[in-house]
Amino acid sequence: MSNLPLRAVAPDVCVAPQLTPEAMAEAAAMGFKSIVNNRPDFEHGPDQPSSAEIEAAARAAGLEYRHLPVDGGWQSPEEIAAFAQLLAELPRPLLAFCRSGARSTRLYMAAQAL
Repeated sequence: MSNLPLRAVAPDVCVAPQLTPEAMAEAAAMGFKSIVNNRPDFEHGPDQPSSAEIEAAARAAGLEYRHLPVDGGWQSPEEIAAFAQLLAELPRPLLAFCRSGARSTRLYMAAQAL
């Protein structure tokens, strides 16, 4: 059983709140192939793990990793298009995360409307 607080937005796409470097091995063990981090570095201060730390752990676990930092309150058409491109090119199942999971969900839903 997973300790990761996942929510499926599609059969092969899930979203989650902030993930740690330690969570990357668990995500890989669950079958995920790709991770997308939608959180800007240090958005919540210095205790938040950096994208570089998470990326190193993701790659060590055999995962594809992309950092597409977006603002929590608003995502631009360009950011939505970039997320849609990641959805198209990255292997699935894919796990996207942000602070709460909400902005990753909004990006996914907006990308589906393109």
